[in-house]
Amino acid sequence: MPKSKRAKIVNLTKTDKKGREVKDKLFEEIRECADKYAYIYVFEVLNMRNTFMKEVRADWTTSRFFLGRNKVMAKALGTTEEEEYKNNLHYLASKLTGNVGLMFTDSAPEEVRKYFANKKELDFARGGAIATQEVVIPAGQLMRGDTIVPHNMEPQLRKLGMPTTLVNGAVMLKNDYTVCKEGDTLTPEQAHILKHFDHHLAEFHLTVAHYYHDGKVVEMDAMDA
Repeated sequence: MPKSKRAKIVNLTKTDKKGREVKDKLFEEIRECADKYAYIYVFEVLNMRNTFMKEVRADWTTSRFFLGRNKVMAKALGTTEEEEYKNNLHYLASKLTGNVGLMFTDSAPEEVRKYFANKKELDFARGGAIATQEVVIPAGQLMRGDTIVPHNMEPQLRKLGMPTTLVNGAVMLKNDYTVCKEGDTLTPEQAHILKHFDHHLAEFHLTVAHYYHDGKVVEMDAMDA
């Protein structure tokens, strides 16, 4: 009879008492979820926004999500064959790199994939993001949609790098102003300008590449093969 993998003691990184308690709690919760749920998915978050992630959790109230602390999550699953909590879980633990998380659920892959494919939300891009399109503010009096940009915004826009002027109380541009081009890495100033003019260049969405079920790690793309 094979030895149980659940009795093994795994040492976490040394830290202060409070931090250690948080890590220990996360470690135990992940192992409890591994026992409770039929499927474990590793998902990646693009353009993370807490508001939209809360919506995802609300849509999956019978499931559990864990984000952050990749090393602790990987330790809980087991990073080697000797330490893994269940057979082959160390293969899933190896996928915990980057901006990823774990989803524990009883829902089958098709349901999860369909939901994630449809859960996309536009938002304002932040500094450091890649511009998905060119944005040009036309010359003339500045407008935000159908609304005239108020005169008291002119100093702020100029501080952000826009060559604006005040003409009889109207905020003006002498020439077209290119805020960004597609593929640019946005500066904080560019991100602020895009937000001022209501340009959503970021899209929050989740992707799932691998899941664990019945002792096997499956690549989602392989399901279509």
